[in-house]
Amino acid sequence: MSATSRQSGEGAPRAKEIAAIERPGYLRGSVAPARTHRAAARRRRNSEVPATVLPRDGDLPPRGIGIAFRPRRGMRDRSRAMAPRRGARRKEQMTTINFSALGVSDDVARALAARGIDQPFQIQERVIPTALRGDDVLAKSPTGSGKTLAFAIPIAEVLRRQDPRPSALVLVPTRELAVQVTAEIESVTRPRGLSAAAVYGGVRIDAQAKKAAASHVVVATPGRLQDLFERKLLSLRDVRILVLDEADRMLDMGFKPQVDRIVRNLPTERQTMFFSATLDGEVGEIARSYTTAPVRIEAELPYDRSPGEIEHRFLPVTVENKLDTLVSLLDGKEGLSLVFVRTKRGADRLAIRLKTTGCDAAALHGDLSQAQREKTLARFDSGKVTTLIATDVAARGLDLEHVNLVVNFDPPEDAKGYTHRVGRTGRAGRSGDAVTLVLPEQQGDMSRVARAHGQEESFAETGMQVAAPKLVYQSRGRKSQWGSFKPASRR
Repeated sequence: MSATSRQSGEGAPRAKEIAAIERPGYLRGSVAPARTHRAAARRRRNSEVPATVLPRDGDLPPRGIGIAFRPRRGMRDRSRAMAPRRGARRKEQMTTINFSALGVSDDVARALAARGIDQPFQIQERVIPTALRGDDVLAKSPTGSGKTLAFAIPIAEVLRRQDPRPSALVLVPTRELAVQVTAEIESVTRPRGLSAAAVYGGVRIDAQAKKAAASHVVVATPGRLQDLFERKLLSLRDVRILVLDEADRMLDMGFKPQVDRIVRNLPTERQTMFFSATLDGEVGEIARSYTTAPVRIEAELPYDRSPGEIEHRFLPVTVENKLDTLVSLLDGKEGLSLVFVRTKRGADRLAIRLKTTGCDAAALHGDLSQAQREKTLARFDSGKVTTLIATDVAARGLDLEHVNLVVNFDPPEDAKGYTHRVGRTGRAGRSGDAVTLVLPEQQGDMSRVARAHGQEESFAETGMQVAAPKLVYQSRGRKSQWGSFKPASRR
């Protein structure tokens, strides 16, 4: 987490050890007796007097969130790249509690303090005591809220060095997220003598299986994990903590069958933590099916994402001046830039053309090997490459918190695609710019995207054509959508 929170406080007793349970085999689960401390926790929650969560000092002080920013190591011109834009407004909620007051041990608290993390974000403040009690958790928490440490810290506190391996499983939707989450978990498990391993596709399965089998915590994508245990390269019989991170995205990407199979073959007596940007509809139903008497927790971003944090601009261009416009945008912006194109060939071609202008650019798309992909992202993250040219699919799952500029060199297909793209900037409380280059034939479609995001007025100020809203009408029981034109009347 690059936007870190300052945290302080006192030590607290550890969570009770999870009772020993009968362990199922590789692919067959067996029902184990209920854990007494979880049952007691549920009884306390349902009683008239709620149980106190704080371990030592009584009630929590007033809640809030404080943020401090620390640039990533190796980034070129750190102070300028990481500083909020002049005049940008950021509303911060201050908190006076620390991790120790939440029950975090001294060694983990010291490891966090060494990274400049002294105070918890809202999601951490609410999840950590609940997780340390052993309760299941349903957490509604968006990306950038600090949720990784919210489940990483309880894992580090509950597991022991002598525990069977793996004892904790974290499911994530993408390879990049697997790598990022593993690094975050290791930052708090290493001081406790615990190990973590990432499991994802695109690399040799044997090496991953060997490392995963020797690690206390496994962070995995569903597809690769299913391959491992179906080949009996990894046993899941000792897993007693399950975390589903960005579960809504996993379901959107079609991983539900794999996740269902994995969950079915885990011990029935386990602690489950479910993190998602939404808990409504199908996601909520699935979440409840994976958990037992869960505590529902909702948290906001640790900063105010007001509309002014991202400045939206739409620039009319022609085929002839499109590249020159992009170059001038990149030259006039400090820090890292992310440029979106529609095709893999287009990404390679644009990266080459930008290099000829003196721009440090690299392409990211699906034809790259995992090693090439990781190398490119590492160079971008360190600032050695300042401009990343990416396709929508290749950028899926990237957690890039230091992007100052997003350019839609090729416009997105729809308003949802626009949201996903521009959401790569203006993160962690900083401001960002989102610029879309619009050819004459694209003006109508992009005006609808601008309208969907409340940017119709700024779009019209450029002098570009604004299309009429889509007309939705009912015809013989069928719902149809039309663009700027009504259908001809029937006679």
